Amino acid sequence: MNDSNGAAHSSAAYDSTIGIQAETVHNSNVYFVHHDASPQEKFRVGVQLLEDGIASRAREMISDAIAHGYHHAEVRFHWVLAMLSGRTHHDLSPEELQQLRKASMLVRTYAEGQWKQALRVTFDLLAALGTASGATGPVLKELQELPSRQRDAILRHLDLMLTGGLKDELWAETLERAEAERFGNSRDRRVWAYFELPPIGARAVIPRLDTTAAAAAQTALPQRVALFAVSSVTLVTLAWIAHPAQAVFESLVALGAGHTAARFGIQWWGREPRPDPVAGSPAPQPHSPAPAPGFTRSVQNRFDHYFSVRRPHGFTTEAWLAHTAEVRSKLAAEIADLYRESRISVDKVNWLIRYLAEETRDRYAKGTLVDGHPQDSTPIRTKALTVASLAVLAVAALSALGTAASGATQQRPLWAFLALLGAAWSGHAAAQLWVKLRRERQRLAREAREYQEELAARENAYQRWKSFLDATRPTEQEMETWLTCDKTAFVNEALRHHRLTWRDLITHTILVTPARSYKRARVQGGSWRYSHYIIQLFLFTREGIREVKAELKFSDSTLKNEQRSNYRFDALSSVQVTQNADVGYDLELVLTNGPARKIRVKDADAHQLAPDENAREISEISLSASGLTHTFRLLEGIAADGKDWVERHSSDDLTSFQSFS
Repeated sequence: MNDSNGAAHSSAAYDSTIGIQAETVHNSNVYFVHHDASPQEKFRVGVQLLEDGIASRAREMISDAIAHGYHHAEVRFHWVLAMLSGRTHHDLSPEELQQLRKASMLVRTYAEGQWKQALRVTFDLLAALGTASGATGPVLKELQELPSRQRDAILRHLDLMLTGGLKDELWAETLERAEAERFGNSRDRRVWAYFELPPIGARAVIPRLDTTAAAAAQTALPQRVALFAVSSVTLVTLAWIAHPAQAVFESLVALGAGHTAARFGIQWWGREPRPDPVAGSPAPQPHSPAPAPGFTRSVQNRFDHYFSVRRPHGFTTEAWLAHTAEVRSKLAAEIADLYRESRISVDKVNWLIRYLAEETRDRYAKGTLVDGHPQDSTPIRTKALTVASLAVLAVAALSALGTAASGATQQRPLWAFLALLGAAWSGHAAAQLWVKLRRERQRLAREAREYQEELAARENAYQRWKSFLDATRPTEQEMETWLTCDKTAFVNEALRHHRLTWRDLITHTILVTPARSYKRARVQGGSWRYSHYIIQLFLFTREGIREVKAELKFSDSTLKNEQRSNYRFDALSSVQVTQNADVGYDLELVLTNGPARKIRVKDADAHQLAPDENAREISEISLSASGLTHTFRLLEGIAADGKDWVERHSSDDLTSFQSFS
């Protein structure tokens, strides 16, 4: 359907999604390390994974570095953040809690410095969560005194871990930082590049040799030349027998005329003909058949679009499209033929279609859109000399015929006539074949030269576009930062609407899933990112669950279609995750007072995996990034325990991290 502005969009029912518009996997080795990489390299990759929001793999990498002896305060600090990022104490296994307790006792063994202080403050914050009084003044002061790099990392990765009064004290700073970074680094002008399909390389039409015609001409030419030589020698010999002196004169005249005719005839008939230009031909009739569906039709539609927006000054869209109708048709057929292959989207050749539209516009502005070569540019002098030489040659040949036939026996005039006839026919045929081969060689040379020039120009355009995309495309860290800021702003709006503070909450969770009709992209080894999201926030209070949902347009951080609902703990009867390899993952919520609600968490992506990627690992990364793991665990506990979940959750909060104090 179309909105009031004429833009196409799709709609879907509550908690459903529509098809993918475009998707791509950016080539990147930032997340990959060789199996025998050093612990330092594994730690570097682990930190990068953590900053990009892939905490599960960051834990593996940093733990591997520690296991191989790379162990100091900075390493342990990032390991702790990776353990706690996007998790609460309920998400930690007993073994992980034990590892954290052991790590807290190692702090004193590290050399003094900002990383040791940051590590100490992190454990002090965890210990503050385990005290009933919540005396947070001293630890908050220590947190404020940390360098911004360490402080911001703690606040970001311990977002779900920090709750209650402690979170209230830190919320103003968290919100201020989110507002400052939410639209930073030219977000609105760069996000599109992340979802842009990688352009396919430059191609041009390769010159094709007319092998059948060329082979036939090359085969027949020697025969014609041999017949011409035999016939000419026969005629000259017969003339020599009759009158030697006159035969010599006639032969010299014929040779001179033939040489002159060949020399200037090459300049006239030997050059490749230039057909009349058709670039400015009128447009086809309105009732011409529509292009065939599929890739060819998409290419033609893109040509129409880019030619309409990239037109010379003074042309209306309709006039320019009419003026370039045949140019567009030929270019579209060329591009469709060059790139017609399986799994090639027209989006991958948009750069080339756009370049050709701009080139056509620029050629028109320079006056070179219509080929200025006349069909026949041979000088009159060349034509005159050629015709005169052929006339002299003909007279000399006829004179030789007369000389050979004069005073001869009864048989000689017949042989002389046959020799002249054979020389004339074979000479004309040989000249035609030779001119044809020469023109074909000229055509191949010209087309090869034009091919190299066109391919070089297109390659330059490809490199310019690719460089522009690479320079514009946001990094994973920027994308993760912007999404984190969006979630922070969304949570703040929900708290304000419901007039809640963090002291009023038991905990919260955010589920980020693909919205309707999205584009998606990721780097190899990373999680999927979407151009449109559904953000679903669950606020858990002692009275029940507040759920807030909205659609997020990621390019400019705008929210729409906000929905709110409230229900008691005992209203949630069950929750489950269903997986379908061909469809994706769905989270199903069943309430006692309504139908089951299905939330699409992730679409299928097996066809988008690189050969060296593990399907299960990529799915786990994407599901963890969406918040499903934490959300499912919380909702599953509530569905099982009902109201009793509140007391159990609060009791666990007081005991989980007491040993860190």
